[in-house]
Amino acid sequence: LTEVQGGSDVGANAMRAVPKDETSTDPGGEWTLSGEKWFCSNADADVFLVTARVADPGTGTAGLGLFLVPRRRTDGSINGFRIRRLKSKLGTRSMASGEIDFQGAQATALGPVNRGFVNTMDLVINTSRLFNAAGCAAHAHRAWVIASTYARRRTAFERPIAEYPLVAETLAWIRADAVAALAGTLLLAELAERIDDQRNGGPALSDQQSAFFRVAVNLNKLQTSVLAHDAVNRGIEVLGGNGAIESFSILPRLLRDNVVYENWEGSHNVLRAQVLRDCARLGVHRGFFAELRQRLGPRWAESLTAEEAHLTELLTQPEALRDVGFRRLGARMAIWVMLAGMKPVPALDAARTLTERHLAQPVLDEDYLAAVNALQR
Repeated sequence: LTEVQGGSDVGANAMRAVPKDETSTDPGGEWTLSGEKWFCSNADADVFLVTARVADPGTGTAGLGLFLVPRRRTDGSINGFRIRRLKSKLGTRSMASGEIDFQGAQATALGPVNRGFVNTMDLVINTSRLFNAAGCAAHAHRAWVIASTYARRRTAFERPIAEYPLVAETLAWIRADAVAALAGTLLLAELAERIDDQRNGGPALSDQQSAFFRVAVNLNKLQTSVLAHDAVNRGIEVLGGNGAIESFSILPRLLRDNVVYENWEGSHNVLRAQVLRDCARLGVHRGFFAELRQRLGPRWAESLTAEEAHLTELLTQPEALRDVGFRRLGARMAIWVMLAGMKPVPALDAARTLTERHLAQPVLDEDYLAAVNALQR
């Protein structure tokens, strides 16, 4: 997707697609692509999914088509592109990312070319954002496995450090956030599967469920990466000085990888802006909160109604107040999605209790300590 002048503003992309004949506008039609892509993930892949302009500049995202570009032509020769250079990345270094120049590359249209950007968002970006969230949940869980194992065996002042209350709380936070990230992501994965079934003739999602998914898939991608970043940092903290040693554990690598995950498929501010646009233009926040009230039940109905009223009021504010005010509200909305994912599973009660700390300062009582203890290794 990414071109140097475009970035998140995909409508500014300039790479051109030229039809081979009059049938090229049909799905499966043949095109040639010319131009530059500034970030091409998996630069050593056998096929590339590429957006390119099929209409005049100035038509924005409506003028973009979606194409499949094979590495080799049908005669076995290398297709018309070259890798200008590989990126020297902070993280995810095991996957090559590069700048690629396409020079008359043979390509096949995926779907109608006048729906290229729509198909990119529906079929590619939403899927990638969901996969990104799953990766972040894995980062957080790995941090808990490493930190909790170390804390049981590392002694200080004749006690395993896992027995110290502050360490135990830190470990419980890591585990709860890992569970929350996975629960919210699996909830959305189930809806994504139903959307796929719907495309193949299965029962359609309700308008409420579709609105919920549209908002939640973006906020979940954002917040899972934030939780994972904090979880890995906390794991490094539990390891003390060893946490900063590259050869001691995988946590430094996971921290670097997670920084990339935070920017992949939309940085935090891009995702917030997209949700605000969708809420203002389509009113999808109403279906989002209605679905949450249905899933979470009467206990949280009043709180969710207050959150919806807060967002409705924000949408009437000047842009600066609206956008800045949504930062904290958007984070809480993502946490509500994760709580909805955990609710059907009684075994996750302790994790749910600690996840609620992201909504409000918890009451430090025996119930809180019981939840902390229940999440120890």
